[in-house]
Amino acid sequence: MKLITKSKEPNSLTKHRANRPGANFDNILLVDKNELRGSLLAEQGHICCYCMKRIVVNANNDGSSSYQMKVEHYKCQENYPELQLIYTNLFGACMGNEGHPGKLQTCDTKKAYFDLTINPLSLSPNCESLFKYNAEGEISSVNNDNEINRQINEILNLNMQTLKDGRREVYLEVQKRVEAESRKLTQKQLKLKFFEQERVQWLTKKDGKYRPYCMVAVYYLTKKIRQHHS
Repeated sequence: MKLITKSKEPNSLTKHRANRPGANFDNILLVDKNELRGSLLAEQGHICCYCMKRIVVNANNDGSSSYQMKVEHYKCQENYPELQLIYTNLFGACMGNEGHPGKLQTCDTKKAYFDLTINPLSLSPNCESLFKYNAEGEISSVNNDNEINRQINEILNLNMQTLKDGRREVYLEVQKRVEAESRKLTQKQLKLKFFEQERVQWLTKKDGKYRPYCMVAVYYLTKKIRQHHS
């Protein structure tokens, strides 16, 4: 999971909340809802708030955009209606295999009405520090916390096979690159510099986008950096 830093909420959301009688999420105008989607994707670097899969935006013939995403209410609308228009409660999520059997659903679609303690906005502790990844693409609690593992597997279903395959591809990609460069670089300080540069690249948006599953690479590179500091 990638830490999300919220930006200023769209003006249309502010106006909708203040000026429309009976304002709720469902009666936001389509053009304003698309502005909201765009804002969420910009701050998230076009990856899902939970699984880090790429969220696709298609250009329509009329110049508008079609978003392959859901607006996730971290605290769900049904149980927390007072939060449905609060920007810090809103994230951009992938479609999560909506319409498929439950065992294939992920992220917001799988989560439904359940509450999470895992929060993409959390700085204390930093949400990125809660997870570890292995060469098989599995995600789990870095401290083997049973509750976090339950939320990963039962509420968000983040170890569904296609997500594991995507993370495994990134893990093996960065591992192969690190091993190849390590054979070339004999000095410890040069290796360390390379690891740090690679880590920065995976944490940097390109054309406003993070690479899908970027935190898998960051986890691997951070581990290599720590090993070389020890």
